[in-house]
Amino acid sequence: MASVTYDKASLTYPGADRPSVSSLDLEITDGEFLVLVGPSGCGKSTSLRMLAGLEDVTEGTIYIGDRDVTKLPPKDRDIAMVFQNYALYPHMTVAENMGFSLKIAGVSKDERASRIRKAADLLELEPYLNRKPKVLSGGQRQRVAMGRAIVREPQVFCMDEPLSNLDAKLRVSTRTQIASLQRRLGVTTVYVTHDQVEAMTMGDRVAVLKDGLLMQCDTPRKLYDHPDNVFVAGFIGSPSMNLVTAPLTDVGAQVGGVTVPLERSVVERAGSDGGKTVTFGFRPESVHVGGPDGDGIHVVVNVVEELGSDAYLYGSLVGRDADAEGLPDVIIARADARKPPMKGDEVTLTIRQGEEHVFSTATGERIST
Repeated sequence: MASVTYDKASLTYPGADRPSVSSLDLEITDGEFLVLVGPSGCGKSTSLRMLAGLEDVTEGTIYIGDRDVTKLPPKDRDIAMVFQNYALYPHMTVAENMGFSLKIAGVSKDERASRIRKAADLLELEPYLNRKPKVLSGGQRQRVAMGRAIVREPQVFCMDEPLSNLDAKLRVSTRTQIASLQRRLGVTTVYVTHDQVEAMTMGDRVAVLKDGLLMQCDTPRKLYDHPDNVFVAGFIGSPSMNLVTAPLTDVGAQVGGVTVPLERSVVERAGSDGGKTVTFGFRPESVHVGGPDGDGIHVVVNVVEELGSDAYLYGSLVGRDADAEGLPDVIIARADARKPPMKGDEVTLTIRQGEEHVFSTATGERIST
């Protein structure tokens, strides 16, 4: 087992105008499950491939434990990779696929058999050891790919979107198995996904990337409750946070014609650079949904999503030009799942005190504490 350190690691492809990964500073502790997440093209897979030795680092250093592995070939880094497409040999049995890397490395037949049995027991693959991959389901094939990595007993697991080929229900069950397995094995794991729900449910910590830059790295709860900037606020959470460009007053921010009070320190910080607006955020569950005659932000309901345990309304501001006020086209709020409003209803939204998020309009950085 070992820690992983990216020390100002960058990668710029030949002919590119900007780095695909720029000055990545990240420390992953021994035994930690860290998830790299972000939109397509943000540099998350490139960062993983840099660690695995599949991409050359342009600047900076990568350490596994105390070893500088920046220039080492993949075979000397003591990592095991799990890919999106499984990469199983179709002519080999499950057992042969799992033990192939050990055979190439010269591990004895008895030792290979012992490691394969242990991994198969962990992954509940014992009944399938003599079968070929073509007769297995997608989830079973992914477990075989996991077993192939486990038998190597590496210092680090590198997983590049291993669940993206599975259907939605199987993804949920398999991600639970992977997270549970990683905790039992205690192997340092770097996991790449574009799915922020997957990231939030699996990682000890989550690193959010955008355009090759690290936006924030923290626990799932802190990312959700205390995003450092507008990008993280909008990316983390499903449904996403409502983000509004709101005029600043002496006591708060005006949202949909309603003044939302803010702490004096927040107002002072927001106005210290001469700014007259802030980016104001509130999550769908941070509002109280009231009747049309209540005090609050008046919204007409366009769509209601009923999910059984939850209901979400998607609405637009009543009688106002949303674009002129810096408001989004759609405002999302969680409603009473038992008595949700109907399409076309007018409701009022009241933001619960202390659950607002305030960011600088100029820089996108967080202002509220």
